[in-house]
Amino acid sequence: MPTSFHFRCARCGRTYAGDSMRYTCPHDGGNLDVILDYAALRAQLDSRAFPGADAEPSQWRYLPLLPVADPGGRGTPLRRVGWTPIYTAPRLRQALAIPHLFLKDESSNPTASFKDRASALVVAHARQIGAEVVITASTGNAGAALAGMAAALGTQAVILAPRRAPEAKIAQLLIYGARVVLVDGTYDDAFDLSVQAAQALGWYCRNTGYNPFTAEGKKTAGFEIWEQLLRHDPEPQRWHIFIPVGDGNIISGVYKGLWDLQQLGWLPALPRVHGVQAAGSAAIAQAWAAGRDEIQPVQARTLADSIAVDLPRDGYRALRAVRATQGRYWVVSDEEILAAMARLGREGIFVEPAAAAAFAGLLAAHEQGALEPDARVVVLLTGSGLKDIAAARRAVNNPPVVAPGDLDGLQAALATHSGGNP
Repeated sequence: MPTSFHFRCARCGRTYAGDSMRYTCPHDGGNLDVILDYAALRAQLDSRAFPGADAEPSQWRYLPLLPVADPGGRGTPLRRVGWTPIYTAPRLRQALAIPHLFLKDESSNPTASFKDRASALVVAHARQIGAEVVITASTGNAGAALAGMAAALGTQAVILAPRRAPEAKIAQLLIYGARVVLVDGTYDDAFDLSVQAAQALGWYCRNTGYNPFTAEGKKTAGFEIWEQLLRHDPEPQRWHIFIPVGDGNIISGVYKGLWDLQQLGWLPALPRVHGVQAAGSAAIAQAWAAGRDEIQPVQARTLADSIAVDLPRDGYRALRAVRATQGRYWVVSDEEILAAMARLGREGIFVEPAAAAAFAGLLAAHEQGALEPDARVVVLLTGSGLKDIAAARRAVNNPPVVAPGDLDGLQAALATHSGGNP
């Protein structure tokens, strides 16, 4: 049986029973939070032992804190989502003089991005309620995640992607067997059309910042950061978590996981949550800087396609996540994002532009002296660099070319060319 829960509107606070599917608040259209029965969970679970030494190495180790029943799928990629590694990057720590720096790498997920967390949980919920078709709009990662997780459980997936989405991401959608339609417009255009299709055809809609179960999947990253790093720290407020922000659903989800732990009495204080947006798609950061609750749309222009959004659909909760934890928003340029990709590459970590944005945000905060000397820092790296090879090539120098058998030319090239990174 799934964990008991109800829905609560993030804006007006109205509550709704959890025994039927809802997407947004019927009163004001606000995003819905999933509120667990924390009193019952405190009585059932031992905070000192949960989730236990024998818990499976995936996000399903937290099943008692998730609003779905066990989806099955053992022996498939669905059971490999989550429990991603954390790197200490000692040379990077030394170079930046941040001795407590941690990088959480989500590229080890089955489809190579953070979005597997949400899609795995949404597909589990769709199966639980008997939905046969799941549709979503995506610039690539969310769609690939849905396509992969749906394939693992034999569920039909329909993906609407903007025509400009990177080829590598479109290839993923197709190879997993999803029905893919390219929309000759923006992500926001694809989003609106997917909602129309879901309503007209009776399909289950996975859309980020619309389906409340997406944040419930993404909150498992917050659980992992707690279990891997924060659990035994008596001062978790010393920690800073840097998260890339587009629609706002990742930062909302991570915050929700930390908030859940606080409601259970397992986290005495919240770490500071920082959002990072690309300068060409900074609608939420602009609202934060102006002290506004309402998000005014922008015309997104950034190479970081995963966080390129005109109108963030989870902006209100993304603002809440930062304000409630005394974090802040950082805005970085495409040039800073490319430089961050190259810098992480020198540590053996290959990320796509959206993930590099989070690291660029950390660099901005560090340069501005916004971190305490003893600060503990986690950067959430949300996707593999293989997702966007074109952007990766922009981040590095072109290699020299020599003729066959030209040893002198080879030596000359190596003398003047130190590597791919600028």
